[in-house]
Amino acid sequence: MTTCWVITDGAAGNRNQALALAHGLGLAPQVFDIRLSAPWSWLSPFSARDPRRMLATVPDGLAPPWPDLAIGCGRAAAGVLIGLRRLSAGRTRVVQILDPRWRRASFDALVVPEHDEVTGDNVIVSTGGLHRIDDDWLDDGRRRFPAFAALPSPRTAVLIGGAVRGLPFDAGYVDGLLDALERDHSRDGGSFLVTCSRRTPPALAQRLRQAFGTWPGVFWASGHDGLNPYAGLLGWADRIVVTPDSSNLVAEACAVGVPVQVHLPAGIALPGKRRRLLDRLLGTGHLSLLDHALPGTAADRPAPLRELPRIGARLRSRLGME
Repeated sequence: MTTCWVITDGAAGNRNQALALAHGLGLAPQVFDIRLSAPWSWLSPFSARDPRRMLATVPDGLAPPWPDLAIGCGRAAAGVLIGLRRLSAGRTRVVQILDPRWRRASFDALVVPEHDEVTGDNVIVSTGGLHRIDDDWLDDGRRRFPAFAALPSPRTAVLIGGAVRGLPFDAGYVDGLLDALERDHSRDGGSFLVTCSRRTPPALAQRLRQAFGTWPGVFWASGHDGLNPYAGLLGWADRIVVTPDSSNLVAEACAVGVPVQVHLPAGIALPGKRRRLLDRLLGTGHLSLLDHALPGTAADRPAPLRELPRIGARLRSRLGME
């Protein structure tokens, strides 16, 4: 049995990607959320000359026996992976998700999204972030939230994030989203299954809660609203509308197999890699703009964006796990 550690900074997006990759490899990992102590927290994660002392500062203590495989995601994990590889004399294979931006050759494999524009012999490229969404995951979401079946169709899942560079996530942006959805509801009826993120400004979340309260559906913004229904929202959705701020959220929406639209008003110029991902998915037909018509039938849409099986197969081959 291959032993595996998953190491991240605990951020949900990083943790979920690393766990998804371990799951895709058929492994049951031990999970570590790292918080490096001083002086290591002050330094670049690649600067530690004494990895044993660095790892000893991690809560829960990373200690022998070292695993066969360590999967990390995010820059904080990258230095820990390099330390593990050194301490195990190379016996621990280390896989880094997302570009560490330095010392890329120090990893057995890098799994990076295409929009990061990273190349190299040890680089495996994905379209968007990694996730576990497949038919079984969606079926489980429907089983866990059966009440959503009673909501009027078409059911539109609305995935709301927050501000990032280039996106003025303000009252004007939110009102534009609501106006577009109101037009859709006047024409098609149906219901809205809405979730906000931790990055959604509280005042705007309250504005959204009030507005969506006039239509059939559910609204979730925090633990005060009960169990997070994200899997149920995606499982029962006939359509998804997403804000463009989170590459992970966009990729997960495109994995469901229903039409996905992004609220990206004219005049908003997202910079860099977020824009590259959106352009890629708009080009493949996985995504359309909210003010554009939806594809007519399922036959007009591409296959759901589910990269995990392909990435897992590439990684197993590279690491000799087949």
